[in-house]
Amino acid sequence: MKVLIIGGTGLLGFEAAKLLIKDNHEVISFALPPKPDYLDIPNNMEIIYKNYLELTDEEILRYMNGCNSLVFAAGIDERVEGSPPIYDLYYKYNISPLERLLPLAKKANIKSAVILGSYFSYFDKIWGKLNLTKHHPYIKSRVDQMNYALSLASDAFSVSVLEIPYVFGIQPGRKPVYTILVNELKKMKKRTYWPKGGTAMVTTRQVGEAIVGAIKLNKSGTYPLGYYNMTWKEMLTIFHEALGVPDKKVVTIPTWIYKLFARSIQKSYKKRNIESGLNLVKFGDLTSKNQFISKDIAAIKLGVSDDDIKPAIIASVKLSNEALENKIKLENMRYK
Repeated sequence: MKVLIIGGTGLLGFEAAKLLIKDNHEVISFALPPKPDYLDIPNNMEIIYKNYLELTDEEILRYMNGCNSLVFAAGIDERVEGSPPIYDLYYKYNISPLERLLPLAKKANIKSAVILGSYFSYFDKIWGKLNLTKHHPYIKSRVDQMNYALSLASDAFSVSVLEIPYVFGIQPGRKPVYTILVNELKKMKKRTYWPKGGTAMVTTRQVGEAIVGAIKLNKSGTYPLGYYNMTWKEMLTIFHEALGVPDKKVVTIPTWIYKLFARSIQKSYKKRNIESGLNLVKFGDLTSKNQFISKDIAAIKLGVSDDDIKPAIIASVKLSNEALENKIKLENMRYK
């Protein structure tokens, strides 16, 4: 089997690539130049260091020739902020690429596609009263991405959308996504004040397994990925341990207090003409819920195996802290 991965040197795409190669499959990938010197690229992984968005359809089709499956492990997440309307930026990098790639994949006789999405689209389905797509441009982009991708599914072309939760694990040389959260925790010197609620989570290796499993299962649909579930208090206690303050208490605050703090941040954004992908005030209604996903819903059927989540959390937090303290030079998320 030959698999084309968009974003094959990224945190999650690279995990899938390693597993596919270990299973004797061929992998070809697009990645933004230059070649990362911190990655140990397998000899039989072909990487094209080009911005695929700048290639012609004919060029992309040539690379797709002979491939059995397409994995989209690129795009941008809620950390990206900008001038309003921010949805346009999410559309440009999360949806517009699929409007080119998926029809081209079908034209190239690729049999399946796996899209790495967000678990927010799952909660949009089960908690409709929160109107997540109305209030949060990022979540709307993920739901629109999912709906567009699935609209192209057919008997001859399966489309799987992995709805991915918090992911822990590191890629040496790459800045973890948790630097923002770690920085907020460090600002609170004596105690950490956080709302109730919690989240589903997986390790990087487990996401790689889910991608490979979705390719092999070859069945269209959405796959809400979850394996471990922790309350924020449980998760942040591990964060504190990793930061060397294991006795620091996590104090659960009412959602309305969280919203007051969020409102002040949003006011500062507005003054600077910046829009976030998440309406931070409205987000309080979601983050204060237990955003849990049982492994029985999708992870098990995709062949995801058990892993050790606590060391993965600790590694992510420690590397985030090193980045904040400028102890090590790390690469930020790049999308252009």
